[in-house]
Amino acid sequence: MENVLIAGANGTTGKIIVNLLKESQYFRPIAMVRKKDQMEQFESMGVKTILGDLEKDLVHTMDDIDKVIFAAGSGGKKVVEVDQEGAKRLIDVAKMAHIKKFVMLSSIGADQPEKADKLQDYLKAKQNADEHLRHSGLNYTIVRPGALKNDKAVGKIDLAKSLEHKDGDISRQDVAQTLVRVLHDTTANAATFEILEGDTLIGEAVKKVSVAEAK
Repeated sequence: MENVLIAGANGTTGKIIVNLLKESQYFRPIAMVRKKDQMEQFESMGVKTILGDLEKDLVHTMDDIDKVIFAAGSGGKKVVEVDQEGAKRLIDVAKMAHIKKFVMLSSIGADQPEKADKLQDYLKAKQNADEHLRHSGLNYTIVRPGALKNDKAVGKIDLAKSLEHKDGDISRQDVAQTLVRVLHDTTANAATFEILEGDTLIGEAVKKVSVAEAK
């Protein structure tokens, strides 16, 4: 089994990712949290936990890690410090540690933040982090969902390199499922795509990305 570090494990989406990986036969979750009092909930589940602050040194977080999911966020309070520079800091230490794959939770609109009606600062920070990952030399997948909602999983998505002509949202459950799917070595390598709730099974949608990249 491969060890997967989840940055932002204590967040709403992060906790879903941890639970999915806990049930996986391929991956073992390592929950990265910022505060000591956040560790107990994961350790009580039998999930290994590590302290890591995205605004500080992160070299220690890569010990015995195979892959990374970045699902952290500042909630709009520190978009440059956390969403941008924190992500870049983690990418840099992942590169030094020769991590096999880095999966980035980004956002629809991060390709053209100047066109957004709101959250321009956040989307610009995500754009900068995504670009840093693309040029890092790491194998990566960048997943850009629409507005996140807390509904039950649908299990079906609309996936494309760009969904700019569509508005919509997607459950955190389905986003988490997508992030876990693309962890596999043969899936969506060096790929960036957007997702919304849709009509295609997540596995099938992701598989098409993998086929397209192989052509």
